[in-house]
Amino acid sequence: MKRIAFALGIVAAALAGGVTAYFVSQSKDTAPTTRIVEFAGSVGNHFTSYEADKYPDLTYAAENAVASVVNIEKIEEVQIAQQSSPFGFDPFWEFFGIPQEQSRGRQQAPSQERRSGGSGVIISPDGYIVTNNHVVENASKLKVTLNDERQFEAKIIGTDPTTDIALIKIEAEDLPTLPFGNSDDLRLGEWVLAIGSPYGLQSTVTAGIVSAKARNLAVIPDQFRIESFIQTDAAVNPGNSGGALTNVRGELVGINTVIKSPTGSYAGYSFAVPTTIVKKVVVDLKEYGVVQRARLGISITDVTADFIEREGKEKGITEVGGIYVANVEPDGAAAVAGIKEGDIITEFNGTKIAKSSQLLEQVATYRPNDKVTITAKRGNDVKQFEVTLRNKAGKTELVSKDDVDAVSALGGRFADLSDREKKALKINGGARVVEVSPSGILSKAGVEPGFVITRINDSYIRSSADLTKIDSQIYLISGINRAGVMENFRLMQN
Repeated sequence: MKRIAFALGIVAAALAGGVTAYFVSQSKDTAPTTRIVEFAGSVGNHFTSYEADKYPDLTYAAENAVASVVNIEKIEEVQIAQQSSPFGFDPFWEFFGIPQEQSRGRQQAPSQERRSGGSGVIISPDGYIVTNNHVVENASKLKVTLNDERQFEAKIIGTDPTTDIALIKIEAEDLPTLPFGNSDDLRLGEWVLAIGSPYGLQSTVTAGIVSAKARNLAVIPDQFRIESFIQTDAAVNPGNSGGALTNVRGELVGINTVIKSPTGSYAGYSFAVPTTIVKKVVVDLKEYGVVQRARLGISITDVTADFIEREGKEKGITEVGGIYVANVEPDGAAAVAGIKEGDIITEFNGTKIAKSSQLLEQVATYRPNDKVTITAKRGNDVKQFEVTLRNKAGKTELVSKDDVDAVSALGGRFADLSDREKKALKINGGARVVEVSPSGILSKAGVEPGFVITRINDSYIRSSADLTKIDSQIYLISGINRAGVMENFRLMQN
């Protein structure tokens, strides 16, 4: 009797402490049964029976997807800067009639190999692999190691710095592939896997959940970047770039690209380019050799609480949400369809739009001459517009690989002029050169930062966006130098 009383006392104490002492379980073939379970400490009173078929099993996705993820080693030839001779002038060369500077020029600058690592995803049995642009950029050689340890040299099919996606290929057959899933179907809190080669540790699998969608971090180093990242808390580190983000079915839903961390290593969040963008980019690179980028021809900003506080009263906007159209390019796709400055875009082809990154992602999945429907608020009215998208030159035709990408060809970073700068220079507009890269036209022509481009060939440049409309070979750059003097640069045509 004492033992029975002692046992009842334990159960009573457990119930008084809020612990549920009974679980109900049921299988398909038996009636519900009630059983007493033993606890190792308090578990709370909100737990229900465990049903295995309703919880994710990550082993299927991990074991199948890992075979399609590769390690990529980039080998880059880097020139070593030579220092002048510590002994100064050497009369030996002068004796043979060879000036000192000429003698130095005859000595070829030595080079060394710089190696870095990343990951990629096999998307076709014959060896096409998707990765990040920054994984393969400036590579003199690419070495791909498969999950089964076989190694191949890869060639670059095409790159897209705007989305940080690249397509490469190895010569192989019957390779394991990873099927594309639909990143639009991802839900917050859904389980995902990140697969890659962090710190060179090939075929590493980590798990997390979808923390957010359509993140714009302004981290892709391209002035006209398109960012709409999937944010996860799966551990991603250097070397994971270009690797797979998969759902629990083993479908590719993103390409791991960015770590947001004060140290450069994993500290809680990582970001992937969604497959809505990836699939379009790789198809274009394979089929056309260049990305067919559609444009609306507008400048936009999110209608946030801060926006309303700053400009809401002036513009008559009182509700948060949607995308404010700040500027409409004359004769652009939006202008032709009837969209005006001051409209607030709320839907794109039936998809609700709450922030600019969502709109950029949606537009990035289409090509020039595609027709879409845009819903926008104008005052108290809601209007629908049928829009025919256009290319960077404001035309509906697809572009070819031979068409010039003026921004890339110029090799620089650009900014629009303020009203004050336009007034001081007595011009209607232009694109100020902020930075000059070593390999572009600007560098070769001797154009320095601070130069304001006002004309390229026969086209006037009123903003940096006008540079994207140039699609022919550049033979003339006109503008105003830092001294305020008009200057022309004529270039030799190939």
